[in-house]
Amino acid sequence: MNVSIVGWAQTPFGKFDNESVESLIVKAVNGALESAGISAADVDEIYLGHFNAGFSKQDFTASLVLQANDALRFKPATRVENACATGSAAIHQGVKAIEAKRARIVLAVGVEQMTPTPGPEVGANLLRASYLREESGIQGGFAGLFGQIATSYFEKYGDQSDALAMIAAKSHRNGSFNPYAHFRKDLGYDFCRQVSDKNPFVAGPLKRTDCSPVSDGAAAVVLADAETAATLTRAVAFRGLAHVQDYLPMSRGDILKLEGCALAWRKAFDSAGVQLGDLSFVETHDCFTVAELIEYEAMGLAPEGQGAVAIREGWTQVGGKLPVNASGGLKAKGHPVGATGVSMHVMTAMQLNGELPAEITVKGARLGGIFNMGGAGVANYVSILERVR
Repeated sequence: MNVSIVGWAQTPFGKFDNESVESLIVKAVNGALESAGISAADVDEIYLGHFNAGFSKQDFTASLVLQANDALRFKPATRVENACATGSAAIHQGVKAIEAKRARIVLAVGVEQMTPTPGPEVGANLLRASYLREESGIQGGFAGLFGQIATSYFEKYGDQSDALAMIAAKSHRNGSFNPYAHFRKDLGYDFCRQVSDKNPFVAGPLKRTDCSPVSDGAAAVVLADAETAATLTRAVAFRGLAHVQDYLPMSRGDILKLEGCALAWRKAFDSAGVQLGDLSFVETHDCFTVAELIEYEAMGLAPEGQGAVAIREGWTQVGGKLPVNASGGLKAKGHPVGATGVSMHVMTAMQLNGELPAEITVKGARLGGIFNMGGAGVANYVSILERVR
């Protein structure tokens, strides 16, 4: 492919009472431009990923990117949305613009501010990323939806509570070393496994430690064509990518197979000319621990119904045969919806360039895979990145 990420930045994720959608965007954009070593005037096009769905009163947010630098005024700027995969949607649009030779340099940004929204409204906003005609009555919002998925998985393949706790503990340990993470505390397996006042059941068999947090944050990347990237100091190239959109109603497919996820991985591997075993690590969409479990199977790491073996045998730990979510993932790093996909690309670029703390650095990393999902297996984006320099 002819496109590289040549600059990247993100804010820490967390709860920030003194920030706004605008201020978060500005910080991420200016950081990414500085990282790339380019001026705002060099940017040809802008894509902003912002889910919103009621989290912010300010809609029509594409032009907020221009607040970062006056030189961005009059640049084409478009807001995109594809549920929790909104950030990757922005990046993939930017890649397409460059490959179509409509731009040389694209700024792709993701943002969400969620924490000012009261809890019940958070659930209602997120549930808009489901098929409301059939799924609006689910109690507990999106947690309730994935609680049903976990229950179905348990009924078909047996109780997986041990595996989910192992995944949660892995994420929290990794997140404890990530300076950008929302949760930076190693909770340990025992805390994640046991039900307690601080770790109650939330939906079905899912406990609080099985759920990603409500977060604020922004991330940005600068994309460039190969000719431009060759003149800059850093470049992480897109080796392959794929986008697969599935049915919105969960009833129209087998959610336990995440068929869109599996197909997106296969298409991305074909695009890149690689196999799963060629990847050095993966950043995957663990909005809930059961999602990561099923994604092990969808990417081909374990057979159907046997995802638990991957975490039980240590394969997905830093130092394992395929580290998954060394950043802490959505589970610990945080999940500000519109920013998530962009952040996954930022973390992958940082990992490939050896910019993360030693405790979560994958030694000798050459190829990184990313899976970002919108809804319950509806929007499926895979990117495969390779360090050039």
